[in-house]
Amino acid sequence: MPPIDPPDAHRLNAAIGWAELGLHHDAHAELDRLPRALLGHPQVLDVRWKVHALAKDWESALVASRAQVHVAPDEAKGWINQSYTLHEMKRTGEAFDALSAVAAEFPDEGTIPYNLACYTCQLGRLEEARFWLSEARRTIGKDALRKMAKEDPDLKPLRSEL
Repeated sequence: MPPIDPPDAHRLNAAIGWAELGLHHDAHAELDRLPRALLGHPQVLDVRWKVHALAKDWESALVASRAQVHVAPDEAKGWINQSYTLHEMKRTGEAFDALSAVAAEFPDEGTIPYNLACYTCQLGRLEEARFWLSEARRTIGKDALRKMAKEDPDLKPLRSEL
């Protein structure tokens, strides 16, 4: 996809800023000012997903993440967003299935094995969760993994091992 040029890039950055401040209504307003032709751009869909996730509007977040996967299947971000959304919707089995199906396509993306460890841990598949944690450690490093996992409620069953 081509880059987004000003002034639309400024609107997108403004939406990101509003979202970072926790002001999802203002972020939505900026996104709504973008031209229709950009609505399917992967960057716009990613910001739209973030804004919906911030608002905990998981149905809308799922629509945005699925559109992201559709327009940019070779980018890990959409797959990660989609599975995270499914997990937040208490559809953790689906989240695992969707993300594990593409894990091998993104061998250097540490978020994927980390999230798969979280999902398998929540599904009670602790041995499998240990495997995914070792994969995450390989890609993001031991210290970064420990920092991420220390407070993650999804990994609570394995916390003593971390």
